[in-house]
Amino acid sequence: MNSPTRVYLLSDSVGETAEYVTKAVIAQFRHPFEMKRFPFIKSSEDIEKAIQLAKEQKAIVAYTLVIPGLKGSIDTIAREYQVTAVDLLGPLMKVLEETTTKKPLHEPMNMQRLDSSYFRRIEAIEFAVQYDDAKDVEGILYADLVLIGVSRTSKTPLSMYLANKGYKVANIPLIPEVPVPEQLMKIPKRKCVGLITRPDILNEIRKERLKSLGMTTDSSYVNLERILEELDYAEGIMKKIGCPVIDVSNKAVEETADYIIKVLNIERGI
Repeated sequence: MNSPTRVYLLSDSVGETAEYVTKAVIAQFRHPFEMKRFPFIKSSEDIEKAIQLAKEQKAIVAYTLVIPGLKGSIDTIAREYQVTAVDLLGPLMKVLEETTTKKPLHEPMNMQRLDSSYFRRIEAIEFAVQYDDAKDVEGILYADLVLIGVSRTSKTPLSMYLANKGYKVANIPLIPEVPVPEQLMKIPKRKCVGLITRPDILNEIRKERLKSLGMTTDSSYVNLERILEELDYAEGIMKKIGCPVIDVSNKAVEETADYIIKVLNIERGI
């Protein structure tokens, strides 16, 4: 197996922009990566410490520094240490400056204003973590949305994606041997969305999950008859609730989330 390539992310803000951009790029490679943030860079000394560490660890540096003095410093220091440093914002900023004939503000926190929407998003992420996988079923009553489905139907990834959009999401696994939480029957049906998938796809996903955990694939978890039983049970619960149901087979998280947001907006009369 290839050893991971290290990517150090330097920012004069929180570093979230650098992480999002870098994740989008490395997702295109079948190769392991390790990312480490260096937020709130304020001086050349901060830069040099990070670059020196990058040199020692053979890491690539990606940065979102908008303060002119810091940008000049990182380019110089990276050359001195012979470390590859990539400017994630500069090229586009330069083009926009030339096109609009306007000077950029060079204010780091403009990339992450701590306004009400930002705090709502953070609160939603904390909510999704707290009420993930039925850790606390009381969250059902306070959620903007509740996702239900059998194991490995993308409940957690969808919860986190929607949380990043500011929605408080709880998710509940449906297991034939486990009673459905009574709170699930107390919420409006349009605040609940059921997730289903094709049995063969679910079988493959579960097999890969077990392999990643170093476990054998001869358990009931991947047994096709058991999967069919679980899906039948789940669909019965969804029909009883009367909630919208989405088949997530071969759908990207973003595609499913877009549909769910439309459902939420209809519920809110938007």
